[in-house]
Amino acid sequence: MTNSRTPVSFIATDQPEKARDFYADVLGLRLIEASPFALVFGDGAHVLRVQIVPELSVAAHTMHGWQTKNIQKEIAELTAKGVRFEVFDQLPQDKNGVWTTPEGHRVAWFKDPSGNVLSLTEYTDA
Repeated sequence: MTNSRTPVSFIATDQPEKARDFYADVLGLRLIEASPFALVFGDGAHVLRVQIVPELSVAAHTMHGWQTKNIQKEIAELTAKGVRFEVFDQLPQDKNGVWTTPEGHRVAWFKDPSGNVLSLTEYTDA
């Protein structure tokens, strides 16, 4: 069976105006649709549906992430737009908040306006 389906990711917000600005203006995603129920963004061939909810219990784990070829460049661009990268006590991270996995991959985390944890990952060629 061939998979011809296109993935759609879901995340929630209780602050739709801030989420719209963040995902469109800060992260550069293309707004496809805005309704009272969700903000739908195009992210390459992927769709990110930001559900609008009256109240939100934020998860402590990563909700959504992106693979990048140059994590330091992405961090610099996002930091210039006001994004703050997270530092976790249990992980050895560099001054930019990047953790290097035992396999050599590099990961950094940040939050959206509702507090959802998002990530960037730069994979090694290994």
